Amino acid sequence: MTERYLGAGTTAHDESALTGEVPAHLPQRLTITLWDFSWYTQAGPGEPYEDIAAAVADAASLGYNTIRVCAAPLLLFGGLDLDATSLAIEGLGAAPSGGYFGQRTRWYNAPGGYRIDVASRLLTLFDAAREHNMVIVLASWEYQQSTAFAESPEWFEAIDAVPLNERYRVLAAAWNRMIAWLTVHGHRSRIALVEVHNEVDFSILPALEEGGAEQVSWLREQHSDLLVTASYGKPPHLAMHRVPDGLGAAQFHVYSYGVLDELQRIVDIRSEGSNKFPNAALHALLRVDAPGVSEYGRAAEWKYRATVVTDQMIYGYDWVDPAAWDDWLDEHYPPYEHVMMREIASRTIAIAAWARWQQVPAIIGEGWVGYTPLGGNFEEGETGRALAEHGIQTALDNGVWGVVLCSNAAPHHPMWQLREWQSALNARILAVS
Repeated sequence: MTERYLGAGTTAHDESALTGEVPAHLPQRLTITLWDFSWYTQAGPGEPYEDIAAAVADAASLGYNTIRVCAAPLLLFGGLDLDATSLAIEGLGAAPSGGYFGQRTRWYNAPGGYRIDVASRLLTLFDAAREHNMVIVLASWEYQQSTAFAESPEWFEAIDAVPLNERYRVLAAAWNRMIAWLTVHGHRSRIALVEVHNEVDFSILPALEEGGAEQVSWLREQHSDLLVTASYGKPPHLAMHRVPDGLGAAQFHVYSYGVLDELQRIVDIRSEGSNKFPNAALHALLRVDAPGVSEYGRAAEWKYRATVVTDQMIYGYDWVDPAAWDDWLDEHYPPYEHVMMREIASRTIAIAAWARWQQVPAIIGEGWVGYTPLGGNFEEGETGRALAEHGIQTALDNGVWGVVLCSNAAPHHPMWQLREWQSALNARILAVS
């Protein structure tokens, strides 16, 4: 039988080598647990991050070698005359109908009621990371949601007063000072990556090409031994050439909403100001004890300006019946399975290919299924785990340096209880040469 030559497109290429060079002092693979701002907003008595050193030790015991956090650079080093030594944490505040706003909403279930020294806590985090040979991805969520958890609007109002076209410059300057401070305290080698900001495309910031990439480049010049970048929540996967040059790493996120997106559309949960909210579809999924919207009330108005999450999302996720929510997703998932698997793979491959073109390391810092109610089990269940495992393997096959198991695999979320699953996947990631 004669073999036919079908062109170079049929030639197999091994894409498993890292997309870009990694500094020698850092692990050659990162397995990341995402602590976002929760490491200081859920740090009260009995909360997951009350003892930050114990939380780090627990993460290390599961095989994680990297923690990704909001380091609050503007609060600590933004030159905005803010006092971070006794920051009052409130969460979204008490609800008139009982409990507190966000009580059953992922990331937002912070009851508050305590004060915290954020700088001191950050040093404790780095000290614990050194003890367990872990590294830290430093980011900021301040122009996305961190400030909403404070009791006072002072932090939010200070950063909101910065003109839009000055925000990247102020962020870069704050990071420059924070890096110097961490260096003085002996923690420079613990910095895996500095993100000027998390998800610039979903934050109160200009587009990255409108001054942001320039500030990333400036910060890279000041600290040429460190990896510096900015992250995208949804990079332009079909046109990655639109991502500006100058990023030191491709720290982009891969969420495939699929069936979840369809449910959110039907119940109109992500909008604000909708007429006749909640609609009939959402009503059918609410808990029997759900109060009406007016009875439930609203958090302080400034808190909605300080976060990208809407009042309809907070009400909906606080009062939806998670079992009914999961049942709907499970019932309607089969027609979406193929496209969600394919979307995760194609987006991951696009990110890795862009990183290889730019000769920088690639990191998937968040993924794989989108936002669900705190008590829901769709992402933690068999379906969500299969999607996550597919994404992780695709990332490893395409030379991605760092990967999150799932954005909800962290001490403040239910997936943290899947300890054997996390340990096994972390071992698989770290075994890749």
